[in-house]
Amino acid sequence: MTEITVSTNSALLNDTAEELAKQLSLPFTSLDSHHIQLVITQQHTEIRAPGLGNPIFIDFEQGKNAHRRQFGGGRGQPLAKAIGLKNGATPTIIDATAGFGRDAFVLANLGCQITLIERNPLIATLLKDALQRAQANPDIAMVISRMSLLNDDAITYLSQCDKQADIIYMDPMYPSREKSALVKKEMRLLHKLAGPDTDSEQLLTTAKKVALKRVVIKRPKSALFVGGQKPNTSIESKNTRYDIYLS
Repeated sequence: MTEITVSTNSALLNDTAEELAKQLSLPFTSLDSHHIQLVITQQHTEIRAPGLGNPIFIDFEQGKNAHRRQFGGGRGQPLAKAIGLKNGATPTIIDATAGFGRDAFVLANLGCQITLIERNPLIATLLKDALQRAQANPDIAMVISRMSLLNDDAITYLSQCDKQADIIYMDPMYPSREKSALVKKEMRLLHKLAGPDTDSEQLLTTAKKVALKRVVIKRPKSALFVGGQKPNTSIESKNTRYDIYLS
C-alpha cells in the first residue's frame, strides 16, 4: 500500500496541516521526498510524489483552466454539444468522476450548476483548496458558485441521492500505458492514488437509472464502449469521443 503523509513547508501552518492530517486519518510528518505527501503551503495545497517532477495542485484562476475558459470554444465545443447546451438549455449536471475538475469548470463557466463527486480524498482536498481560492477572485467567483464538491463514491451517492440531475457526466480512468512517460504526470498520479478502474460499467448502469436526460462518457477516441454498452450517439473531437446515452 502506498504510504501517504501530510506535511507543510512552513512552521506557521503546522496546526492547519495537523488538523488536515487528522481529518484524512493520515500521519503528519516533516517533508519527505521519498513518499507521496499532501503539502500545505502559503499559496495552495499540493501533492508531491517521487518521480513526478514539480508538485501538483489545481488552479482555476491561471494556467490551462483559465486558457480553456477564454479560448475553449464556448457552447460550440464538443463537450458542450455532448452535454446538450443548445437552444438556451442549461442543464443541471453531476460530474461523477471529477478528478482535477477541468471539464466541470468549463461547464460551470457555460452556466451549468454542477456537482463534482471525487472519491479520492487527496484529489478532493486539492479541489476544495482550488475552489476556495478561486471563490475569492471576483472575475470567476460567479462561475465557482455553480460548482459544489462532494468527497464520496459516485455509485453510492447516485444510488442514494434524492436530487436527480439532468445530465450525469463520467470521465473514467484511461487505461494505464506501459510507457508511462507518454502519460501526463497528473494522470500518472491518479493511477498511483486510485489504482485501476474496475467499476465504470457499474457506474454507467447506475447513472442511466438516475439521469433525467442523458449520461455522457468521455473516452479516448479509439477506446471500447464502457461495459460494451453501445451509446445512442457519439460526438468526436481530435483525440476524444463523448458517448451519449439518452434516458
